[in-house]
Amino acid sequence: MTHRMTHRIGIDVGGTFTDLFFWSQDRAPETFKVLSTPDDPSRGVLEGMRAIAEAHDLTLEELAAETGLVVHGTTVTTNACLTRGGASTGLITTPGVRDALEMRRGIRERQYDNRYTNVVPLVPRHLRLPVGGRLDAGGNELEPLNPDEVREAAALFRAEGGEAIAVCLMHSYADDRHERAVAELLRAELPDAWLSISSEVLPTIRFYERVSTTVTNAYVGPILRSYLAALGSKLAGIGFEGVLLIMQSNGGVALPDVVRDRPATTLLSGPAGGPRAAATYAGALGRDDCLLVDMGGTSFDASLVREGAAALGSGGELDRIRIALPMLDIATIGAGGGSVGWIDAGGLLRMGPQSAGAMPGPACYGRGGERPTCTDADLVLGYLDPDWFAGGKLPLFAERATAAIREHVAGPLEISEEEAAAGMYTVINTNMAHGVREITIKRGLDPREFPMVVAGGAGALHACAIAAELEIPSIIVPPTASTLCATGMLLCDLQHDFVRSCLGSLEALDLADLSSIVDELAAEGEGQLLREGAAETMHHVALDLRYLKQYHEVTVSIERGDLERGDLRAIAARFHQAHNRLYGYDLEEVGTGLELINVRVRSVGRSARPELPELPPGGAESDHALKGRRRAWLPARSRFGELPVYDGHALRPGNRLGGPALIERVDTTILVTTPFAAEVDPRGSVVLETGEASHA
Repeated sequence: MTHRMTHRIGIDVGGTFTDLFFWSQDRAPETFKVLSTPDDPSRGVLEGMRAIAEAHDLTLEELAAETGLVVHGTTVTTNACLTRGGASTGLITTPGVRDALEMRRGIRERQYDNRYTNVVPLVPRHLRLPVGGRLDAGGNELEPLNPDEVREAAALFRAEGGEAIAVCLMHSYADDRHERAVAELLRAELPDAWLSISSEVLPTIRFYERVSTTVTNAYVGPILRSYLAALGSKLAGIGFEGVLLIMQSNGGVALPDVVRDRPATTLLSGPAGGPRAAATYAGALGRDDCLLVDMGGTSFDASLVREGAAALGSGGELDRIRIALPMLDIATIGAGGGSVGWIDAGGLLRMGPQSAGAMPGPACYGRGGERPTCTDADLVLGYLDPDWFAGGKLPLFAERATAAIREHVAGPLEISEEEAAAGMYTVINTNMAHGVREITIKRGLDPREFPMVVAGGAGALHACAIAAELEIPSIIVPPTASTLCATGMLLCDLQHDFVRSCLGSLEALDLADLSSIVDELAAEGEGQLLREGAAETMHHVALDLRYLKQYHEVTVSIERGDLERGDLRAIAARFHQAHNRLYGYDLEEVGTGLELINVRVRSVGRSARPELPELPPGGAESDHALKGRRRAWLPARSRFGELPVYDGHALRPGNRLGGPALIERVDTTILVTTPFAAEVDPRGSVVLETGEASHA
């Protein structure tokens, strides 16, 4: 029997909830949320698909047979690093640099904190083994590789039960012959070990960045391989014959086989789909730039969209582990609905980064949680309806929330439970505002110039407070806010990033050689995209440049035509402009020369994207959606008041209402505070603007 594969599903597995976005050719898009299953996230994926099937009177097998595409964002590799639950990993490297993982860059990260300890390396020292052999910076052999020492290292790894091995030798970016020889020996000695070779993962200068990235890639490799095998088996078991794509940290998607070979590319897989969806909803209002804030159950992510594309960096850190691979510029802090409130040694109220997670969850879930969380505070403050949370599917217990706050916050501070809840609300909002500053003010950007797109189930309750602290005048709450990352996954393209070091003065470089490197990287990307079935491909070029004798470089996008014409002036002008924006000055008038460090190519394969529907207008009046009134905390007045409560699903494009008010949807609740006023746009987003709100 042949089925029409008319369905597409985006799936984002979070720490508390698994979010799903369901799109089909013959029905309106829908969102679903189920509790995550941390012991085996693939079970949560199937539970989410089962929820979709039941909502449409289908069996799980019928849904799978009619689904042509599943795009999945996973936190498996992220959690492996955060919990230090990755594979037992060994490292083979050059003599004299085995401690680079521990020495890092030799810079104390918090210079005045005497209690600050160094990060624990992913590979213990006794498994970081040097082997004889050395190349110089030009790739010339100074000392031949010692194969006997490689075999001795393999024997130790075998005895220690090593599951993964990273190979990172000095100057392998210039010539990879020694690393290839080591890999060949290891495959013969340890055929079951997962290998991560630096010249394949990151063929660039800067040894610490390269070794850290290569080791991380090895550390999470077996974990991701096992997860993808389990997920693939479960999907095959229900009859899924469509295409499975995995979200990458760079905001693109790829086949499972591709990310299995480079698992470190999935370290920000979960939140990576959000900026694409944010750009779509902001673009519908004529805004090419926006700021995305995503408050889930465990974490808070903030990112930027510039000119319709997510801001991308050449690397970042995950729990102080350096990853020098292209990834979305996302600031993440431990602030979510499950963030726990606690009193520190100085008697100050703190929120997070500890989280109650999915199990046991907040105290109000009634699943055994005893610590007060942000969700408990939101319930005590009247923002959540205990009988209609998640559309009534997950009843909340206000008395348990109150008891937890009384024991752990209100009691120690000698204040009332409601005052404690208000304090928890204020503290977590301040934390999240600081997270937004990390990707705006610290990047030389003014957050007031960006509309703030709100995502996550808890985000819309805190959006106005964050915006007020940062003086952001415009907020967009999409109709798929609580599952925005899952939504964005169906809107993303195939994407792969390639980099190669190319050192030298920009003015003195052979432009023919530079163009040849670009052509080689683009050809590699073209081949990868064609294997994945991309119908339309494009390749974007960027250069890592810096002023001569400067330490840090800046990644600058360039036009390929400028390179082909040899227009170095246009390339330099782009660098000066980017440097001025980041650091507040440039040396263009001084005439300081530029130095090229790396050449980067991003290969993108365009895919068909689902259209987000426009809804018919409904006029300005919103009284038809009024459900009633509820006592809730008014942050601007520091007291409780009676707030009107609106049914968010009954609101139509054009409907307007003033704050303070609550808008309840199955997936989220929106708190509209003064001086914001709300209006529904044609795509169903609730747009909050200052200056027009009612002060009643």
